[in-house]
Amino acid sequence: MSKKMRQELGGKVSVVTGASGGIGRAIAIELASRGSDVLVLDVNDSSETVAAIDGLGRGSVRSRSEILDIRDRTAVQVSLDRLVADWGSLDILVNNAGTGARVSLEHTTDEIWDQDIDTNLKGVFLMTQSAVYPHMVAAGSGAIVNISSVSGIIGGAPSGDSRIARSGPAYAASKGGIIAFTRWVAKEVGPLGITCNSVAPGPVATRLTASVAYPIDAQPIQRIGLPEDVAEAVAFLVSPGASYITGETLKVCGGSAIS
Repeated sequence: MSKKMRQELGGKVSVVTGASGGIGRAIAIELASRGSDVLVLDVNDSSETVAAIDGLGRGSVRSRSEILDIRDRTAVQVSLDRLVADWGSLDILVNNAGTGARVSLEHTTDEIWDQDIDTNLKGVFLMTQSAVYPHMVAAGSGAIVNISSVSGIIGGAPSGDSRIARSGPAYAASKGGIIAFTRWVAKEVGPLGITCNSVAPGPVATRLTASVAYPIDAQPIQRIGLPEDVAEAVAFLVSPGASYITGETLKVCGGSAIS
């Protein structure tokens, strides 16, 4: 059966943050291809993502985009409340939006630290809290996937440039925090019928990583990842087949973070 004919998420309503391009866009398209309605949220215009979903030819799948700063509690609550009022439910949340400064500890400013921590960690907290309470709790079900990074596991993803050896300390700290937050939330919401997992990508080819030379020859799988690789992992974790999995972090990294 072709990907476009999959139905395992039919009738579900998904929210994907940071989905104007890259990994977030691939996730939104993948979930829609499996039958889910998708709300695309980003600080940038996401009309191209919605157009790509519409281009799947799934007439029964609804999609729309909104400009949203996930660091704004009121804006987040208004957006999710409106979604449930319009579409009836909020079944899947994928927290993908993030920023990442590739700088040394010495050159990490307060502004850089606050931006990465507030977007990558506080944003995940606000989106998760506002989705679970009251919407997923009222439904008695839900699936949350938080996009972390191997940087949060190994202390910064390496690059092939000796001048910029790792992703920055604020980024690594925020992504490590996402993993801990995911585990905490999984324990809290499991009895409520909700799962919460994370995906930790390694080197992935996106516009933001185009200028970074990753040492992929040192990986067991010697290629850079694609946004679609991450999207497939997310789609599995929100599918019925993963209903007995929670609190886990799935590394999608070509083996670069094997411990």
